[in-house]
Amino acid sequence: MGWDIDLNADLGEGFGRWELTDDAGLLDVVTSANVACGFHAGDPATMRRVCDLAAERGVVIGAQVSYRDLAGFGRRAMDVPSHELAAEVAYQVGALDVFARAAGTRVAYVKPHGALYNRAVHDEDQARAIVSGAILGGGLPVLGLPGSALLECAREAGLVAVEEAFADRAYTSAGTLVPRSSPGAVITDADAVVARSVAIATGVGVADASGAPLAVSARSLCLHGDTPGAVDLARSVRAALEEAGVTLTPFVAA
Repeated sequence: MGWDIDLNADLGEGFGRWELTDDAGLLDVVTSANVACGFHAGDPATMRRVCDLAAERGVVIGAQVSYRDLAGFGRRAMDVPSHELAAEVAYQVGALDVFARAAGTRVAYVKPHGALYNRAVHDEDQARAIVSGAILGGGLPVLGLPGSALLECAREAGLVAVEEAFADRAYTSAGTLVPRSSPGAVITDADAVVARSVAIATGVGVADASGAPLAVSARSLCLHGDTPGAVDLARSVRAALEEAGVTLTPFVAA
């Protein structure tokens, strides 16, 4: 039996002289790049550089949109009115798309980051605002957690809704991500991350935080670029997936 999956990573998460992610290294491995658009990380020069590198390697570019929270890296809870959030999502998409098109490609999808991603799992108001921003940005596909309000709102609006899984994050029994403030929320053991990646891609599923089996549906698998040793881990994950007969392919054309 054959399987295929997209491998994505969060990139461009630096600002000015400060760099967090090894963008060039990860772009040699992944098939899609979630590029920070300046609200939680990223600046114009970084955005342009990452778009150039992604285009050279044939990696699909997505806009990783966020609450306006540079100091908190987009991981702090915020209350933003829906009309403002929709405009801010579209603004981020448009800013990144300028650099993507200059590199000969385009922004092909939208993925929320951090607190916004988690808020949109349950909050329909914020989810609809993200979808509105994606529509303003050109009716782009939306990447999110299976069963989330975000993906449901995207489908209702006629957008392509793409399910995503995380090999390096612990899951609750409900299939949501364990909050980063909880012990064990981030899985740091490389062998465990690799094994979970193969299990997700081949439909086996993983264990939730309590150890119970959990089915995880995904067309795209995320690896966090800010994880220590992220490039080596990504290479190991890709090699294991290919060895298991999984084809690495973007979920949307560039």
